[in-house]
Amino acid sequence: SSRTWPSLAGMLQLSTRLRAVRPAIVRARARSTAASTGQKKVVLVDGCRIPFQPSRGEYFDLMSYDLTRLAMHGLLTKTAVDPKAIDYVLWGKVIQEPKTSNIARDAAFAAGIPRGVPAHTVTQACISSNQAICTGASQILSGQAEVVLAGGVETFSDAPIRYSRPIRKKLIKMSKAKSPGQMASIFFKGLKMKDLAPEQPAIANFLTGEVMGHNADRLSDRFGVSRREQEEFALRSHLNAANAHADGFYDGEVIAGPGGKTLEDGPRADSSLEKMATLKPAFVKPHGTVTAASASPFTDGASATLLMSDGKASELGLSPKAELLAYAFVACDPFEELLLGPTYGASKVLRMAGLSLKDIDVIEFHEAFAGQVLSNLVAMDSDKFFAENLPGVDKVGSVDMTKLNTKGGSLSIGHPFGATGARLVTTAANRLVKEGGTYALVAACADGGLGHACILKRYGA
Repeated sequence: SSRTWPSLAGMLQLSTRLRAVRPAIVRARARSTAASTGQKKVVLVDGCRIPFQPSRGEYFDLMSYDLTRLAMHGLLTKTAVDPKAIDYVLWGKVIQEPKTSNIARDAAFAAGIPRGVPAHTVTQACISSNQAICTGASQILSGQAEVVLAGGVETFSDAPIRYSRPIRKKLIKMSKAKSPGQMASIFFKGLKMKDLAPEQPAIANFLTGEVMGHNADRLSDRFGVSRREQEEFALRSHLNAANAHADGFYDGEVIAGPGGKTLEDGPRADSSLEKMATLKPAFVKPHGTVTAASASPFTDGASATLLMSDGKASELGLSPKAELLAYAFVACDPFEELLLGPTYGASKVLRMAGLSLKDIDVIEFHEAFAGQVLSNLVAMDSDKFFAENLPGVDKVGSVDMTKLNTKGGSLSIGHPFGATGARLVTTAANRLVKEGGTYALVAACADGGLGHACILKRYGA
């Protein structure tokens, strides 16, 4: 028998209709999944950080181990959760200290967590604690854990500085010498003066040989972000952070550091565009647009979050702040898109959650550079960018600036690489609770062309 096929025009018309209704179908399906299947929920009970402080300052004499212990112990004290209830510890760190290569395990001991609790350290550049949190969530969803302590730490005040490679090779050979004379012979043979200079910690990307600041400069130029716009955004970050501290928003979220101090020294309420305009370009000289004012500073600090299944939180009589609704990790070209992870991540996680940008009440973006944030905002609202890079996917849309980083960000508060992600998640959850919002979007870029985004939902909303 013959079959009548629809015309090409009819098929195209049907396809257009399906595309128009698909977002609503996806949103309804995603929102009903947990209720219809009885799926376990991952909740953020609480989070905190010790004050993030400029490097070579308050924490100059402390190791990352010390900062981590303070954050872990502080959160357990704040929540009054028995350390014996913890099933797993995950901790993010970028610059590794050989003495504490698994800092999660070492600091957990010092924080009073039982020896029978496993712990491991996560490293994924600037989204290390994001990964720690999401790995913990995955363990809860898979039934391997009910209670997870996750966070991150970084200190630039105690960054490991190595001997040069020629000296290291000589020292290894010297360990087999049988006399002082042999040791001296090995050491001085072929020795060059330049070999005596220590190696500074690497800040350039291994794949590209480029530091992130250079890429931020090129990205700002690509998306038409001026130096003035970058400095206006940086000033906004400082004023928002200073006001948040003054208004008491961070009371409880920022716990006392080693000396009992809770105020962070990074935010500058006295900053101004006039002062910023006097600074020279920091990376692309002499005509670059990124300066020290529009780049996040080297910072020491640690942050922690406490994750549970919703059932366990109820059993322990705890009131969670938010549910971790969805999370995504992305990767893009480290040469040309090093800092565009937030755009790709936000697009992916919103689709996973069945939400649109209009549904989001709170937005927390990592501010590696002012130009990086502003470039991502342009990309997220660009039909051209999505047509070229994510064909068939609708753009994210225009971000409402009244929802974005209203309590400051990495430009002002600082950026301890391994700790920033947990700060973002905690602040987003606290904003949802205090502002009465429903959904929060967290997004961050990371070296290597990586990115992370997650959706939080206020618990009980």
